[in-house]
Amino acid sequence: MRAQPMQVLPVAPGSHVPLRRHVRHPREILTLVVAIIASLLLLLAAFAEVSAAIDEQRTPDVYALALVFAPLLVWFARGQLWAQQRLTGIKLTPEQFPEAYAMLVDAAGRSGLSYVPDAYVVLGNGVINAAASGHGFRRFVFVNSDLLEVGGAAREPDALRFVIAHEVGHIAAGHVSYWRILGTFASQWIPLVGSTLSRAQEYTADNYGHALAPQGARSAMATLAGGKYLGRSVDVDAMADRAVTEPGFFVWVTNAAASHPALLWRMHALRDRRRPGRLLWRPREPWLWGAPAAPGAYALPAMVGFSPTPLPEVRSTREVTQGVQVDAMSNVVPAVRRDGEGVAAPYPDATAPTAAPPNREDERWRP
Repeated sequence: MRAQPMQVLPVAPGSHVPLRRHVRHPREILTLVVAIIASLLLLLAAFAEVSAAIDEQRTPDVYALALVFAPLLVWFARGQLWAQQRLTGIKLTPEQFPEAYAMLVDAAGRSGLSYVPDAYVVLGNGVINAAASGHGFRRFVFVNSDLLEVGGAAREPDALRFVIAHEVGHIAAGHVSYWRILGTFASQWIPLVGSTLSRAQEYTADNYGHALAPQGARSAMATLAGGKYLGRSVDVDAMADRAVTEPGFFVWVTNAAASHPALLWRMHALRDRRRPGRLLWRPREPWLWGAPAAPGAYALPAMVGFSPTPLPEVRSTREVTQGVQVDAMSNVVPAVRRDGEGVAAPYPDATAPTAAPPNREDERWRP
């Protein structure tokens, strides 16, 4: 008996390509090529070490063996991770966490995927995190339970929407492909190479999140900074402003060695859509609130041709029947909208249909 297949979406093949080309970080492909070349060089050295060890009748270096058997190790690790989510996670369905499930379907459809990735809620124990991965042709997302409230509703709906769009972006951009992971496996052991590629991929996924759920960028970053309780008290603009005023060698080292961009830099990149996020060098100039750049100067348009789909409408009615008070909840899941159905195409050009810009509580995060 096989696992249940992923839900199929009625989209044309290659529908994910236009958006992917537009929001991919401009240095991602360069860093990917460098990581693949570095991995191949290390792999050649590993084969040479194993061959020499066999000739000399000694035990080869353990790292060399890990590289030689990387195809099997990567396949096994990905399969085990998928099994772990299936056995311990709470799967998102229309009945189980319908609000989060609607966000998942919406993000998958508007990012151009032809399927809805499996998604699971896993115990977070206070940690705010989410991730995307795959095994074979399967793609899946898992979200820590701390992003949800008791009862299954999103604690911060906009933040959860952004997080899910971010993880779906990893899938749509090809970051979880087995061959991509295998081709860059050894680069994780090389200083700067693997971590720089990872940060470029995170900026790309953030661009997906901002394109599909721009209203959630601020609250998502606040939650990452202060957690699920203090997130609402975080001044995200003050943190983003500090990205240009926190210099130093150890700041550079901390960012360069990390798999994710420094949080201040990440906030600054999400707020300033004129240029992509910085991989190695901190932002040099602050966002000028009083003098925004001309629309044509934006390297990453704020909306990328999309208008966010409203969150699922939740209505609560109280009925009193025979002296017993009953709460009735009904969820209306928004349909996935496509080109020609009121949503602009995933690239801004003269032929793309236009959509009315959504309202924002703070226009500074969407110039």
